[in-house]
Amino acid sequence: MWHRPSFRTQLFLPLGVMFIAALLMGGILLHVFTTGQLAEENEPAQRSTRAVAEALNSVLRSSENPRRTLDDFVRMLDASSDIQFHSAEAGSPPFAPRPLQGPHSPPRWFIDLLTIPDLHIAFPVTIGGEHVGDIVFSPDLSAALFETWAGFLALAGFVVALAGLTAVIAYAFAGSALRPLQDLGAGLTRIRRGDYATPIPVAGPPEIRQSCEEANALATTLVQLSQDNRDLLHRLVSLQDNERRDLARELHDELGPLLFSIRAGTIALSEASPQTGNLGNSVQEVMRSVEALQQTNRRILDRLRPLYIEELGLEASVQTLLRNFRKQAPHIGLTATIDPDLNELEGPLAQTVYRVTQEALTNVLRHAGARNAHVETAIAGDVLAVEISDDGSGFPADNVFGRGLTGMHERVRALSGSLSLLRADERTYVRCRLPLGEVRDAITS
Repeated sequence: MWHRPSFRTQLFLPLGVMFIAALLMGGILLHVFTTGQLAEENEPAQRSTRAVAEALNSVLRSSENPRRTLDDFVRMLDASSDIQFHSAEAGSPPFAPRPLQGPHSPPRWFIDLLTIPDLHIAFPVTIGGEHVGDIVFSPDLSAALFETWAGFLALAGFVVALAGLTAVIAYAFAGSALRPLQDLGAGLTRIRRGDYATPIPVAGPPEIRQSCEEANALATTLVQLSQDNRDLLHRLVSLQDNERRDLARELHDELGPLLFSIRAGTIALSEASPQTGNLGNSVQEVMRSVEALQQTNRRILDRLRPLYIEELGLEASVQTLLRNFRKQAPHIGLTATIDPDLNELEGPLAQTVYRVTQEALTNVLRHAGARNAHVETAIAGDVLAVEISDDGSGFPADNVFGRGLTGMHERVRALSGSLSLLRADERTYVRCRLPLGEVRDAITS
């Protein structure tokens, strides 16, 4: 659970708890020491009150009119003094201690938190052995409590100021450490997606700087490995094309004439022999077999190497491919939008576009069970886009390329492009993107 909050939360939460604990500890210390402090501060006044009571009793014993002397003493006492006389005569109001909260006293909740000792003390006053009242010490604690309140406010203000200053410093430190980490995370995300060209800014503490430098070095290595991989795939595709060309030439030059000879001989045999009986039937079967072999040979040649791309151009070759598809699958409504600028393409790029279109249409015919399909090719700037879609049943849940699409994927990667297979809006899409700039540079080089 601790690893879920952000870095700033993990940094500020312990600091906040620490400052709150310091504030509580300061309040507890004030609460503990207030009791002893009030008792110590009022102890001299209590002794003075005792001395006043003893002196008054002594004077009253030696006075000719002790009652008058007591009255004079009471009139001399200030109403705001901590020493007061409380009469013991019948009908006198009970003694009421001074209130703790005055106009300049701390808040009531703060007073309730403190433990206020009972500092009131009374000393009896007698005349002729009769108890006539008490000299009462009733201190005014407002000043002491206000001083304690002021100390608490000073402590709280210091803690808040220190917490604010620490938070500002921690925020600045977290920002200086997080920004490089965020840049590093964003750079690693770009590297994972295949963007090796944008370097990661090298900043922050030495440990983060070293990580950024290592990530940039990793990106440089991946760029080289990716280029080597594309070169290897390009050579592999070139070798495959060469093998297909050689095999197509062998089929065309060797098998084609043999089939033509067999057909010519069969025709001659058919014309020279009676066209009745078992011989006539056998001749017709041979003719049908030869025609089937010739059509099969043409289809194999077409898949191995569409020689007419160089003669007719890519746009016309794709149109021919679409016409053949309509003949083979009249139940599928095929529409197409073909960019006429495709004729400007040649070499591996033209062959890749043709192969991707051919393989995607073959999958639509064999596996999709579609009623409608659409082919679109477009050149926008330095990007060639090829998209084949259908309203069929879609691809398996694991979305694994078959042998044909795997070969097309390798071709596209060799040309620094991308090939994707996706399902959206109840349609299946095969999308190919090829960068024309890099491919043209590779062809010219």
